Amino acid sequence: MQVDVDALTVDISGARLVQDVTLRAGSGQFVGLVGPNGSGKSTLLRCVYRALRPTAGMVRLDGEDLLSLSARESARRLAALPQEAVAEFDFTVAEVVAMGRLPHQGAVARTTDEDRRTCRAALEGVGAGHLADRGFLTLSGGEKQRVLIARALAQQPRVLVLDEPTNHLDIAQQLEVLALVRAGGLTVLTALHDLNLAALHCDLIHVIDAGRIVASGAPHDVLTPELLADVFKVRAHRVPHPATGAVQLLFDRLPSP
Repeated sequence: MQVDVDALTVDISGARLVQDVTLRAGSGQFVGLVGPNGSGKSTLLRCVYRALRPTAGMVRLDGEDLLSLSARESARRLAALPQEAVAEFDFTVAEVVAMGRLPHQGAVARTTDEDRRTCRAALEGVGAGHLADRGFLTLSGGEKQRVLIARALAQQPRVLVLDEPTNHLDIAQQLEVLALVRAGGLTVLTALHDLNLAALHCDLIHVIDAGRIVASGAPHDVLTPELLADVFKVRAHRVPHPATGAVQLLFDRLPSP
């Protein structure tokens, strides 16, 4: 499923947080948003998963205006893991993951054997099957994040929107989770803080600064020392990853003027 963001603008309390952003995540692509803190990444993604209505422009799923769909129908097509998603659920892990099945159930939610199989597979897929009977509140931050990713996968969407999905994860978990998401064949639109993770996993990167897209393209073409100095205010040294050849970055401070 293709996601198109068309001329999106967001104004909140008199401040323009996103300015005329247009981008596309093609079917099955893994597309990253990178940019400094406060650049507009999360605001843009909140429009994509319907937590925020844009001031102008629209989001389309395979050509359909997202806001023309019912909440249930959009939830069948698109799942999201917001940055602030670690909430204080007083449920077991299995119950939290089962929430991802709600868009597929009728008015009277009844959990089927298929729902249970889907939830088990999602938990196992993120390496959290052993947590099924644990209380959500007893988990570490990294464990909670994996469970919430499993909940999104249990929703069986065709589009996955992730806002800093590797928060609270150690490096092995970061690599495992992003590889898992990529292997699922979904269309993925994600904000990533770690530029090296973005370079390793993304087909396409959009760099956003002060609410505008300032560069778009393959990681090797976009993550240049000149752009990183301009947008992130750091000096970057590019090296090839020894196994994949993907561009990787070493950073230090810009010299004083």
